[in-house]
Amino acid sequence: MSPAKRLTVLFLVLGLAACSAHPKVFVSENTPPSILVPISDAGVVDGRGRFREIFGEIEKTRGPLLPDDRSCQGNSALWKLRGEPKPSGRPVRLERSSAGLTVVMVPGLLAECVAGKSKVFADGVANLEAQGYKTGYIQTRGRQSSRVNADIVHEAIMSMPEQEKLILVTHSKGTVDTLEALDLYPELTDKVLAVISVSGAVNGSPIADVVPEALVQAAEEVRLSSCPPGHGIEAVESLRRSVRVGWLASHELPRKVRFYCLAAFARPADISFILKPFFTILSLADPLNDGLVLCSDAIIPGSTLLGYPNADHLAVAMPFAEKNPILSSILINRNHYPRAVLLEAAVRYVEEDLQQRGELPDRSPPDQPSQNQK
Repeated sequence: MSPAKRLTVLFLVLGLAACSAHPKVFVSENTPPSILVPISDAGVVDGRGRFREIFGEIEKTRGPLLPDDRSCQGNSALWKLRGEPKPSGRPVRLERSSAGLTVVMVPGLLAECVAGKSKVFADGVANLEAQGYKTGYIQTRGRQSSRVNADIVHEAIMSMPEQEKLILVTHSKGTVDTLEALDLYPELTDKVLAVISVSGAVNGSPIADVVPEALVQAAEEVRLSSCPPGHGIEAVESLRRSVRVGWLASHELPRKVRFYCLAAFARPADISFILKPFFTILSLADPLNDGLVLCSDAIIPGSTLLGYPNADHLAVAMPFAEKNPILSSILINRNHYPRAVLLEAAVRYVEEDLQQRGELPDRSPPDQPSQNQK
């Protein structure tokens, strides 16, 4: 069987697992007590107003030259939920960055399996480099535990030059892999300034709890040369609600690192076919989900909330349409999203925020009027 066919089998088994799941196991006695509260009560900074300003300025300036251009007006690219702060009116700096930052992508579950077809923000890297940022990619194991991947993240970062100033952009399970790495290896904070989590499985996902173990095991046994299986169901185990909430309850995030979050969700019509069974199950708990992660589970306590992308779990970070027309026309058929603009906007926001906090030297020229102020 060819690798492409094996990958299709893997997707089909996972889809079957989702369809056969039963919602009664949303509740697990192993999950520590937790509550859903407004972000202000969780120590989360609301950065949505400023982020929308930056996103809008980038989109207006060069969005038409980048893939999948989409305005941020209304809810088109970014959902505008109640309480979003008003625009600050401050100029948005879009000149080439001189901060010497390196932006490193950390992918999520099964990303290794499709690395030949798509990588996290692959369609945004060229634009980011054109704006003065260096980029990198840490290939974690797509079917292994967060503990295994924490070691890989640590080794990759420590092999980088000592003077590197890193922003890690993490997607899905890549977020929890990274959080575990930062906890296990405090020396990483000498290089890592910030983490931008995109649809991160911070609290895990109910999907990991409801899918029957036998079907998960069947998916794990599908042989793919691109991503060897782990031991048992260790990758899914890392995403159980009880595991992730339990981890947060017993670990303190490093204070030297700033955390920023993008929590995607989409309407049913904008969810790719491969994610629809999962979306349906998650909607029993909360309709605001991206097909794999609940919106409320994607925000790191004490972080800065950048915004709510109007996209499903794949579209928000992984481009499939351009290089995979057959796959994108059938299984991943809602993949268009302005990822390049989203990525640059997030990095620009973080750079500005770190400079304002005095944690990053500001080498930029004096403020110039933004395009909409001229």
